[in-house]
Amino acid sequence: MHNIRWQLLIAAGGLVLVVGLLLGQTPGLQPTVPQPVRGGVYTEALVGYLLRLNPVLDNANQADRDIDRLIFSGLVRFDDHGLPVPDLAESWSISADATLFTFTLREDALWHDGEPVTSNDVIYTFSKLQDDGYPGPAELHAMWKEINIIRLDDRSVQFQLPESFAPFLDYLTIGLLPDHLLRGVRVVDMIDHPFNLHPVGTGPFRFDHFIIEDEQIVGVFLTAFPDHYNGTPYLERVEFHYYSDAESALQAYESGEALGISSVTPDIFSRVLHDPGLNLYSARLPRMGIVFLNLNHPEKDFFADRRVRQALLLSINRQWLIDEALNGQATIAQGPIMPNTWAFTDDLVRIPYDPTLAEEYLTTSGWELPVGADEGSPDYIRIKDEQTLVFELAYPDDPQFARIAEILQTSWERVGVAVDLIPVEHSSLLEEYLQARDYQAVLTELNLTQTPDPDPYPFWHDTQIDTGQNYGGFSDRNVSIWLERARTIPDISHRAASYRHFQHRFQDQVPALLLYYPIYNYAVDVQVLGVSIPPLIDPSDRFANISSWFMLARRNVTPLPDQE
Repeated sequence: MHNIRWQLLIAAGGLVLVVGLLLGQTPGLQPTVPQPVRGGVYTEALVGYLLRLNPVLDNANQADRDIDRLIFSGLVRFDDHGLPVPDLAESWSISADATLFTFTLREDALWHDGEPVTSNDVIYTFSKLQDDGYPGPAELHAMWKEINIIRLDDRSVQFQLPESFAPFLDYLTIGLLPDHLLRGVRVVDMIDHPFNLHPVGTGPFRFDHFIIEDEQIVGVFLTAFPDHYNGTPYLERVEFHYYSDAESALQAYESGEALGISSVTPDIFSRVLHDPGLNLYSARLPRMGIVFLNLNHPEKDFFADRRVRQALLLSINRQWLIDEALNGQATIAQGPIMPNTWAFTDDLVRIPYDPTLAEEYLTTSGWELPVGADEGSPDYIRIKDEQTLVFELAYPDDPQFARIAEILQTSWERVGVAVDLIPVEHSSLLEEYLQARDYQAVLTELNLTQTPDPDPYPFWHDTQIDTGQNYGGFSDRNVSIWLERARTIPDISHRAASYRHFQHRFQDQVPALLLYYPIYNYAVDVQVLGVSIPPLIDPSDRFANISSWFMLARRNVTPLPDQE
């Protein structure tokens, strides 16, 4: 189970401003907080398109995941700190060696057709990830093939793992599928199965119908599920309308066709920000801008020098890079584990922008500038033992990454490091460069979507250097020991301690250059109340508390004290 982090490459709440139905204030009465009442229709302009509404098959399509989040629910979900909490599972236990995970289902969980949720549904759902022909990530399929799923009774099920793996709960958030409707359907047959167009789930909203125009599906109509185990949502209905891009979604809002915009991209950010009718919600995305350095490159052996790596990071003005290339929509990356999670340590020292110190590190490492060389001249390149400090930086061939690469190039040239930029097609960067270990430096993003447990093992453990995702060839025995412990000990406090040691060691060794965490922006009309956006594991997490959203309210009033 060493290579099971498969996704690579690619909050704040708003102010409550408007209440729907309020009793007017009456002289002599003291108003209190508005009380939500059920009713109202929330319509969202969803950037994307429909493939199929099926949580086992939605990994590659964000728009499907957004809708599935409302229709389906999993055994567990994760709180604002990335800690597992019950969802369809009432409780669970984990063996001391983290190989047995036993779950008990809630008694009050029902499918949208009224049937109870049973252990058969759990077994059916996860067996689809084991089926030959599973179209999702190969590493995920390989992991599930090694797991035994045992039915203990109608409400209890056990997962038997071949080896210790404490982050296993990560993989149980997937929405369950109904065994009583799909029994016998293989995953290869499920891809085009009618169920995907008439889904039945256990979530707070149930599928009602598609919105069709000119024989094309242009939206999805959901209604509140009155028998949901966490109570009936306040909103009566939720409608999604598909749009090809954020500009079209904004136009739909401006024309009154929608109350929310699923993705506020840089091209519409300013207009949304200054629209008094919209509340803008922001949260850090589970992605990380990073420069991988090939520490084992046969010719560029200077990457193996920690001081050189530190100098490369110190010479980057990361805040300016974020402002210039990302329109300010990111935060500086402080470490290899996402902030605001249980595994993040908040006592890391912030790495500053300090080109003077960078030059000092390079000089003390033996990299000297030619006598008389002026900054900006072609010969302003550091030399050591007749080797020049120059390397190639490959990056995804799109305008945003191109701008980031140019900023990096300029930053490093100022301290005497020359860089040749190599644009590469997205589809080639992973296979032909990183996986092949045939590169000098690569600019990319790590996509940690849907993985609340950090589990950095695949990227930084020394066993993953040759065939895993440790693309830089980083080898540190202490780091490997801490990552092993964090994978095999279920106790969360012991795991957090191991990750704390790892993060401090990572910051000291700088095996790769961490640049930024991008920001996700989401907009909702001010008349929709109760909206908040938690730390994101996936953009669909914006709906984590949708059952508490409301558009209608009543205001209870109490008499004021008698005035003399």
